[in-house]
Amino acid sequence: MAETKLTKKMIRKSFINWMMYNLSLYQPETMQAPALVKMFGDIREDLYPGDLKEQQELMARHLPFFNTEPFLGCIIPGIALGMEAERAAGGDVSTELITAIKSALMGPFAGIGDALLPGTFIPILLAIACGLSANGEVTGVFFYMAIFLGVMIPVTWFMFTKGCQLGASAAEMILGNDLKDDIINSLNIVGLTVVGCVAAAYARINISWTYVQDGVTLVDLGALINGVWPKLPVYLGALGTYYLVAKKNWSAMKVIGLYLIIAIVGYFAGFLAP
Repeated sequence: MAETKLTKKMIRKSFINWMMYNLSLYQPETMQAPALVKMFGDIREDLYPGDLKEQQELMARHLPFFNTEPFLGCIIPGIALGMEAERAAGGDVSTELITAIKSALMGPFAGIGDALLPGTFIPILLAIACGLSANGEVTGVFFYMAIFLGVMIPVTWFMFTKGCQLGASAAEMILGNDLKDDIINSLNIVGLTVVGCVAAAYARINISWTYVQDGVTLVDLGALINGVWPKLPVYLGALGTYYLVAKKNWSAMKVIGLYLIIAIVGYFAGFLAP
């Protein structure tokens, strides 16, 4: 740490800035880059005291496009911080290398982070929280916040500081084999399984169509479907959602709007029930 002029205070300040501002000014041209500018902007005087030109170049260097999963991907800002500190101390670290490593790592960590957190960990927590709040209790809300923050704060701090310590060598370890691809594929499978289980447990499409003759119900379509294949309408709805989003590039709002129309029309037509 002393050789690279990187103190614990600088690391702590940089970590807080990244975690607090990683989605600030989020737009297609730069994505999460403004958070990096904020992070390095607050320690520019520590890295280059009194050198305005180097400080300007430091911040401009991190303004181009950067985007990854912000929690597990926090190792990348940590690596960049370690490399910038080494360069500021006179080490043989080129600006091109810093930019190249950021670009090389943001994709793999976006895949790993999205598969592990929004795809697996968060749905599991939300499923438990929904069960705890089934009757309107606030228990589920506090459970979700406590567990998520209790897990992610130490994990992200460890990864950020480890990235600072390893610097460019961390990128070599990550990119030097095919392990990252196996991890991403495995987590995607787990994530899809979890999302499917959550959808089956909490989503409901109630078919209410019946055929009545002489006051006798001859066909109850909803009961018939549930007897043969429970949750079949939910399964078909999930497949339809996937097709619209993945194949037709529909936004989530368009899908929600379509299902709202189907629900209203189906209810008044007597085909769907609350």
